[in-house]
Amino acid sequence: MKIISYNVNGIRAALKKGFLDWLATVSPDVVCLQEIKANEDQLDLSLFEEAGYTYNYWYSAQKKGYSGVAILSKSKPDAVVFGTGIEHMDFEGRNIRADFGDLSIMSLYLPSGTNIQRLDHKLMYMADFQEYIKELQKTNPNLIILGDYNICHEAIDIHNPVGLKNTSGFLPVEREWIGDFIGSGFIDSFREFNSEPDNYTWWSYRANARNNNKGWRLDYAMVADPLKDRLKRSVILAEAKHSDHCPILIEIDS
Repeated sequence: MKIISYNVNGIRAALKKGFLDWLATVSPDVVCLQEIKANEDQLDLSLFEEAGYTYNYWYSAQKKGYSGVAILSKSKPDAVVFGTGIEHMDFEGRNIRADFGDLSIMSLYLPSGTNIQRLDHKLMYMADFQEYIKELQKTNPNLIILGDYNICHEAIDIHNPVGLKNTSGFLPVEREWIGDFIGSGFIDSFREFNSEPDNYTWWSYRANARNNNKGWRLDYAMVADPLKDRLKRSVILAEAKHSDHCPILIEIDS
């Protein structure tokens, strides 16, 4: 099974930049999207169906043009779960899960901490999300949580670790949380295959950051420990340019 995760920074904008043509070329089985910034009724769903994704599920924020996640699939999932049941998490449309056989595939969009209020919200979200996952692991041990975590874990994951050490996305408390999250039973799948620096998934639109590869690795495919032997590949697809993020891809035996 080939799975892609992509923060598209607005699905309608990405469509105008050739997203569906690119998707047809890569042809994943399942696509996890973040920051769709659209409601389902604002989209022509036939475009996705014609591209082979007959089954598409959209979970939008209550605030129009903001946040939101989705899962597109070529085959029908056994179950789809919208949100977490935690109100302060769900009104922003940040979590959707689809189950395929013994695999549970989740699209996640963690908040950013752009100011002190949003940082407090992000930290609360992170704590509650970890508790939610802890309970979910009891019934769904084969979890794959893909998406934009809005955190760089290690110095290798950010282009300027010294200069950005006090910036949200690379704060000690955030880095500690993602380390603890991995330690709770997950594999950072990209680092399972690649230990090299200069591999990023997000670049600012400012100062020609992408061309200079001054980026951050904010997007992860976290794979539950029991799936380690089934994990075949995990890569960053930096050549795709429909967003300020780029997609990530994993392949796993289904």
